[in-house]
Amino acid sequence: MTSGSRKGDAFASAAPPLRCYSACSFLPLRTAPLLPPPNSIVEFKSEPAAMSSIEYDYLFKLLLIGDSSVGKSCLLLRFADDSYVDTYISTIGVDFKIRTVEHDGKTVKLQIWDTAGQERFRTITSSYYRGAHGIIIVYDVTDIKSFNNIKQWLSEIDRYASDSVCKLLVGNKCDLVDSKVVDTEKAKDFADSLGIPFIETSAKESINVEEAFLTMSSEIKKRMATQPSVERRPTVHVHMKGQPIQQKSSCCSS
Repeated sequence: MTSGSRKGDAFASAAPPLRCYSACSFLPLRTAPLLPPPNSIVEFKSEPAAMSSIEYDYLFKLLLIGDSSVGKSCLLLRFADDSYVDTYISTIGVDFKIRTVEHDGKTVKLQIWDTAGQERFRTITSSYYRGAHGIIIVYDVTDIKSFNNIKQWLSEIDRYASDSVCKLLVGNKCDLVDSKVVDTEKAKDFADSLGIPFIETSAKESINVEEAFLTMSSEIKKRMATQPSVERRPTVHVHMKGQPIQQKSSCCSS
């Protein structure tokens, strides 16, 4: 055997075997998670161990919808983490957070899904309407178009969500008084015509953010008092961990 072949053999023995990994190993943080089965609640293990072990009386799945850049992600970040990011980052597909709160003497776990407002993500986000207990429709008080588009979002709810889903209308960025173009009374009258609650918020100044989510929780509890079956949904545990896939084809062989 020549020295050249010995070097080749040494290189071959030192090289690590090739492996195929699942795509989940490389997903960025804000990429949409796997779609949940219809009419189910997906309980992701995203909370710290101390929080995830807390027992709760209710588990509610909430959905944030509305045009892009109205502040849905900022509302979620303020409510879940009590923080605010001034830089706008568009949600890709669906993002989510979990917060457990005490409300009316009960422990309520809120699983909140933040959906992308862009048209190109509608096919993905529509799947998350199924199984939602409450949907928060958000518009920007400084953007009349986002308010006018509420009817389109209501059509999405009628098309994809259950008939028993609770709804809440939220006018965000109420701190921008000088730029406000959507009158508060006009928005309230519109919400009254739909028979749903209305509240104005500011994620930046932390105005009425807590109240908005607790109002949604309260509305769901009221609805469940008359329709107890709404709460009875299977829980699916999803673990987003990349695992080596067993080699089944020549493309994965070493």
